[in-house]
This record gives sequence, structure tokens and C-alpha cells, in this order.
Amino acid sequence: MKAVDADVLAGYDAGIEKGRLRKGIGLLEFERSKEILLERLPKPPAVIYDIGGAYGEYSWWLASLGYEAHLFDLSETNIRMSGEMTAEYPDVSLKAAQVCDARSVPRPDGSADAVLLMGPLYSITDHEERILALRESFRLLKKDGLLFSAALTPFSVLVSRLFVYRENDTPKRRELDDPGVLSMIGRALEDGCYVNPGRSVAEGIGSSHLHTAKALREELAEGGFVTDSVHGVMGGAWLAPNLEELLAGKETRETLMKTVRMLDGQEEIIGLSGHLLAVSRKREAE
Repeated sequence: MKAVDADVLAGYDAGIEKGRLRKGIGLLEFERSKEILLERLPKPPAVIYDIGGAYGEYSWWLASLGYEAHLFDLSETNIRMSGEMTAEYPDVSLKAAQVCDARSVPRPDGSADAVLLMGPLYSITDHEERILALRESFRLLKKDGLLFSAALTPFSVLVSRLFVYRENDTPKRRELDDPGVLSMIGRALEDGCYVNPGRSVAEGIGSSHLHTAKALREELAEGGFVTDSVHGVMGGAWLAPNLEELLAGKETRETLMKTVRMLDGQEEIIGLSGHLLAVSRKREAE
């Protein structure tokens, strides 16, 4: 196996994931992803492997619902931070929280009812290595087990910058004036390769692989899965101004969520969402 990009791992080891799902667009991503999970997951106490699950926002939430949740992540910092979640879930525990690679998880064949693969498919930049991660999830799942895999979209890295272009005329708002940024975005739109080592070209995410819905389905099939659905987790709602304020209000929050559900699954515009979430089934060999 090839090593995961050192800059990517360094970022996670620096704790950049802490609180990501509790502010800004992360709030929207978390809310809609939880809805989709609850619609499709088997009932508790089903066994869930959260692979590449950072410090365990999903794992701890699922454990609080009665699931047997196992958290795995490559970053030692993320696994250490997971222990801090006990303060928020005093009567809850994870079955496991351990450091490991998404391509080699220390669990038996056919031992999970569902696998969450919410980060590895964009953090692993090499195609063959992503397929290894998918095949490892396939190995771990029981017959007809479900895989929930997240991906970032290439269109979002352009749309997000267009939305704020020259607003307040700050350097961050003028990134599209930089030929290097435009070249980086063009490459991502062409083949999904977003080359931004150490965030040296632009702010935001570092080097990653970005998937269209079509490309995500193709990779999942290569990994042995039948994909039931691909969801545009954030629709266009993530572009709303004052997003945190809107999500804090009961009525405005529900209005935003309605717009996300309306666009979810619309192939013509699904790439507008910053995140995709595919729901796939383990396909047994005939």
C-alpha cells in the first residue's frame, strides 16, 4: 500500500477536524447525513464500523442510539480526541476506538452490519488505493451489509469561490484572480485531482480527490458494491448567507432542510452540493 499523503495526515494530527461538524456548512452536512443514516441503517444494536471517522462525531451519536459503534482512524490525534467525547455522552461508550488504516482494518470478515466511510475516499488521492479501501469495507460487511461513503464534489471548489468573489475585496475573496487557483480548479473539474499540497495554492482543503456522482458510482462498483442512491447532502443551502444563524432558527432551519431534500438526487444539479453521500450494498459474487 502507498502511504497516505503526509500533508493530509499532518493536518489531521494537528486537530483540524475538531468541531468541523459543529459550525458553518458542517452543521448542514451533519444534520442531513444523520437523516439519511437513520432512513437506511438497520435497527440497534447493529454493528457499525466508522472507518476514517475522525474523532467520532458519528460514532458517538450512533452509540447513543444503541448501536455497537467501532471507530477507526489513521490519526492518533483524532483517536485521542475521541476520548474527550465522554463528557458529552456520559452514559455511552464506543465498542472500540483505535488507530488503523482504512485499507487494513483489524476485524473479521463479515462482521459489520454497516460501514461508514465518510472521509477516506477524498483523503486518499490514488485511485488504486481508494479501491483497496472499498474492498476492505466489502470484506468487513455481512451479506447485504450497507456502505455509506462520502465524497467531495469538484464543482463546489469553483462555486464556493464564485459566490464570494471580491466580496469585501479581501485576499480570500479574490482567489479566482490567481492563475494558480484557476489551474488547480480546472484540473479538479477535468479528472478529480485537487492538487493543493499543504494548502499552499489556496485556502480550504488540501490535496484531495473529488468525485462527481458518476465517478463515485463507478468506483463503488469497482469495489464490489451496488449503489442504491447518491445524495447531494447539502444541496444549494450551504451557499446561503449567515448559514449558522439560519440553522439556529427553527423555521429557517427547516426551510433550508426542505430545499436540500428537494434537490437531493436531482442528477442535473447534484454536484452543486459540497458533499455527496452514497448508499451501497455488498454485492455477493454469483
